[in-house]
Amino acid sequence: MHCRRCLPQAGTSWKTLKRLEPRIQVDAVPGSGNNFILKRIHHPDWTWCFLTPPLRGFVRHQGGYHGGPSQTTSPRPSQMALKNVATSEAIEKHKKYLADWFRQQPNEERQFGPSFSLDTTHVDPVIRESSLEEILKPSPEMTIQNQLQAPCTNIIGLQNLFDMDTCGRQVKNVVLYGTVGTGKSTLIKKMVMDWCHGRLPRFELLVPFSCEDLSQNNAPISLRRMITKKYLHLREVVPMLGSTNLKVLFILNGLERLNLDFRLAHTELCCDPNEPVLPSAIVVNLMRKYMLPEASIIVTTRPSAVRRLPSKFVGRYVEVCGFSNVNLQKLYFQMRLSQPDCSGASGPATAEESNERDNLVEMLSRNLERHNQIAAACFLPSYCWLVCTTLHFLYFTKSVPPAQTLTGIYTSFLRLNFSGEVLDSTDPSNISMMKYVAKTVGKLAYKGVMSRQTSFSEEDLRHCFEVEMKEESELNLLNVFRSDVFRFFLTPCVQPGKEHTFVFTIPAMQEYLAALYVILGEKKTLTQRIGKEVSEVIGKVSEDVAVVLSIVSKFLPLRILPLLFNLIKIFPRYFSRFSSKDRDTIARTMAVEMFKEEDYFNDDVLDQINSSILGVEGPMRHPDEASDDEVFELFPIFMGGLLSRRNRAVLDQLGCPIKNLAVFEIAKAMKKTVIRNSRKGLPPSELMDYLFFLHEFQNERFTAEAVQSLRTINLSSVKMTPLKCSVLASVVGTTSHEVEELNLASCHLDVNSLRTLFPVFLRCKKLHLQLNSLGPEACREIRDLLLHEKCMVSTLRLADNPVTEQGAHYLAEAIAGNSSLSHLSLLHTSLGNQGVEVITRHLAQNKHLQELDVAYNSVTDEAALALVEEAKRHATLEKVHLYFNEISDEGKQALHELRKDRDGVKALVFLTVGADVSDYWAIILNVVQKNLPVWDRERVQQHLGLLLKDLESSRRQTANPWKKAKFMRVENEVKRMLGKIQQGAL
Repeated sequence: MHCRRCLPQAGTSWKTLKRLEPRIQVDAVPGSGNNFILKRIHHPDWTWCFLTPPLRGFVRHQGGYHGGPSQTTSPRPSQMALKNVATSEAIEKHKKYLADWFRQQPNEERQFGPSFSLDTTHVDPVIRESSLEEILKPSPEMTIQNQLQAPCTNIIGLQNLFDMDTCGRQVKNVVLYGTVGTGKSTLIKKMVMDWCHGRLPRFELLVPFSCEDLSQNNAPISLRRMITKKYLHLREVVPMLGSTNLKVLFILNGLERLNLDFRLAHTELCCDPNEPVLPSAIVVNLMRKYMLPEASIIVTTRPSAVRRLPSKFVGRYVEVCGFSNVNLQKLYFQMRLSQPDCSGASGPATAEESNERDNLVEMLSRNLERHNQIAAACFLPSYCWLVCTTLHFLYFTKSVPPAQTLTGIYTSFLRLNFSGEVLDSTDPSNISMMKYVAKTVGKLAYKGVMSRQTSFSEEDLRHCFEVEMKEESELNLLNVFRSDVFRFFLTPCVQPGKEHTFVFTIPAMQEYLAALYVILGEKKTLTQRIGKEVSEVIGKVSEDVAVVLSIVSKFLPLRILPLLFNLIKIFPRYFSRFSSKDRDTIARTMAVEMFKEEDYFNDDVLDQINSSILGVEGPMRHPDEASDDEVFELFPIFMGGLLSRRNRAVLDQLGCPIKNLAVFEIAKAMKKTVIRNSRKGLPPSELMDYLFFLHEFQNERFTAEAVQSLRTINLSSVKMTPLKCSVLASVVGTTSHEVEELNLASCHLDVNSLRTLFPVFLRCKKLHLQLNSLGPEACREIRDLLLHEKCMVSTLRLADNPVTEQGAHYLAEAIAGNSSLSHLSLLHTSLGNQGVEVITRHLAQNKHLQELDVAYNSVTDEAALALVEEAKRHATLEKVHLYFNEISDEGKQALHELRKDRDGVKALVFLTVGADVSDYWAIILNVVQKNLPVWDRERVQQHLGLLLKDLESSRRQTANPWKKAKFMRVENEVKRMLGKIQQGAL
């Protein structure tokens, strides 16, 4: 007896789709959709898997095992039957085998550190008992906000799944269902590990199967042979099935992969475990309780496939939901991001690294509390994993080159949830789920990016999903998608006033799917689609016609036949040239989106991602308020990332192949567009985006050509996180060309940043490191840089860094042994007299320095005069900056009497030179204006007052009207600056 169809019907409102009712705290490691890990369980050397074990000591939270005590059982009579020692050993070996198998971690989990294990980071899952009526008749519409606040009802624990139902009947068959990403695979992993560790005592034997694996076998096979084929060590136990009271539990994961038919006319009755039948027939008879009626069965499936099981064969329906409570999300992030090895350090975490992890978790927790949209996204455990992985990438990537790409994270995320998944196994097209998503959701995402739209109405959804449907099969596929997958990508908006619109669960997912839509070539005009179809038809026909003409020409040597033959081939050849223009279009789209001038002054994309997850500290607009102008700067970066070899390999597994020839043609077209546009002057944040794009593209040959055109790299004021430093070092490291100038002023650099960028610094001629809080420890790294035999640095600016006397010792050693440095700025570096004296003592050993700036360092007469005396003896040193120091009038007079033509050096101390204005007055005032935000304003005001008095005195001493006018001009500039300082305008 079949159940009524539970899928949405044609014309159903998108808003009436059954809401995910988040009742669960589930570990958020995304399973591979319903692709059960044991699909190749019979290959013990197959180590790549998705399953990781639940913990041995689980954290108990809301739900969990609260579903009441498990039903008490009498002493098991089957234990008497297990007298055979070999049988007991086989079961123990089976437990160890399953535990080892399920303990293996996918590559995506290894990023969290070598000691990371779900045994220590698992949040106990909560599941909710449901009913067939509830599945067929979805509950009234609820907003995500209400769902997050709604109390959990009908919670049941894993130990209670097979308790008696409300009618007092023993439950033997349990259907566990949930949409993609809700944690079905995690729940199964936990159950298997519970049994292996003795926490599921009611079952003496547990046998898990993957329905995907079973669907590959079209040959008849017996149940006993099917078990021993997957688990050879159970050959001593299998003969006992059905002949003793052995309590066995079968787990059938991913039922939607099997086309089951419970009608007797299609699947005959079979009770013999030794009888070879099709695997689907074995499953049907197990569910009928006609074969091994004493066995218990758990079936996992997506909602659309629940209808395939007649309700009379189901004892209990159980729904897996998401993280319904923000506190559960916080707990998950706390346990994930607080792992000792999370920061990637080889040894134990330092106090600084521990504080960084704690601050990260705290910022994320605060944003979850105030930002309802990200809380709605983390409603799905899979997205909690994505958020954690993205934060790990942003904060703990320190290797060069970075081990991951952002595109790779999103591609792996989709692989973990959709690998091997087909949308509907009953549909003849057998289209992969990811391919369908790329064609439909990708189209919606692309239209949103092009129109700068992030929220979509029901009409927008109909236009993208329903407008082109022509056949019954297309409608069936759409219904399955709406039931099983829709909520994974799109969720109701929680922003006030937009409750009836949909947004992408994670904003970056919209840009990723839009990029995938374009790269796969789904963005075609009507002419292109018709042309491709006609070309394929004519191409096939031309092959047959060519064979006929070649035969006829042997008997009828007509001159017109070769002409006809060539005419037939014209259209396919023409279309192949026409289709190659699509590659140029993709490259142009990439260039246009990458270099939009209206986005020039936005934060770089990595900061944008960080803000979207952690929020922005301090006064700001409400987090749920959309900005007036949406930004989609990740879109072209994802386009480049999808073309990388690694991502294309993963996409091919998802049923979205990208041909090598297409990538070659796109890269070739990009040289004409992307590289040409990059040669224009880019603002620092846009340049960082471009470097990140090159990193995501993962094409060393293309990157080397692009980097060679960047002679000047200006990243000033970009917050250079460890990830950005790694990206810069990796991208610039693809070539060995000289960098004329690298500006990293005010970039929050630290000692680790200098170490990461060391190979880049070696090739720079002008290096700007001012305003970075680089202390003595950083000066040691700079010393090693300047003493390196391959160092090419000629200009080094370290202004406004706390170098101090200790750092001056390292720099003095560097000055003495360096042969490339000609200009060194130590302006406002807290050197003091002792620091300047250290540099003075080593100055004689240097033979190449031409300019030295030690202004604003509290230097007094003795140290200043000693430095100048040493400079006079130096072979190449021509200019010494000493303004804004504590030099007396007598000292200033002595310095004023220096003449470059006589003494070989010029000291910049005043705005005046005798009865004339100094040629360097503009330089001094510009330095003052640029550094006011970090300088002591009262001290600067005092120095400017002294300079003003000096200007006025010199003006009165001269009778030349032109010089007087020049003095007055400089005086006005100083007065204007003083006035702005007093008003707080500077």
